[in-house]
Amino acid sequence: MTVLKRGMVIDVNLEPAKGSETGKTRPCIVVTNDIYNERVPVIQVVPITEWRAKKARIKTNIEIFPSSDNGLSKKSIADCLQTRPIDYRLRLVNIRGKLPLEKMKEINQALRVVFELVT
Repeated sequence: MTVLKRGMVIDVNLEPAKGSETGKTRPCIVVTNDIYNERVPVIQVVPITEWRAKKARIKTNIEIFPSSDNGLSKKSIADCLQTRPIDYRLRLVNIRGKLPLEKMKEINQALRVVFELVT
């Protein structure tokens, strides 16, 4: 069994999607903790979408620049509002790379806002 780590950028098949859910096969960020990731196949991911100025203004969207470390090829947005559980055994397509700790801190803050965990 592949062990995924928090902060990894992975390609995930998000179909079938319904309504306004993010779909297609796209890069996503693993956001569940590593202890959980080692024990169960269902993990939480944040989908990554194409960068647009309108999306970049949303507080819970985090800009990500492409790098050899994260495996992205273009400027993107982590859409923290679209966080969803996946069974990676069935949906994992590819492992691209990993985000730096500083970017994960930004995603952590966006998730706090989404789930109203801000004190």
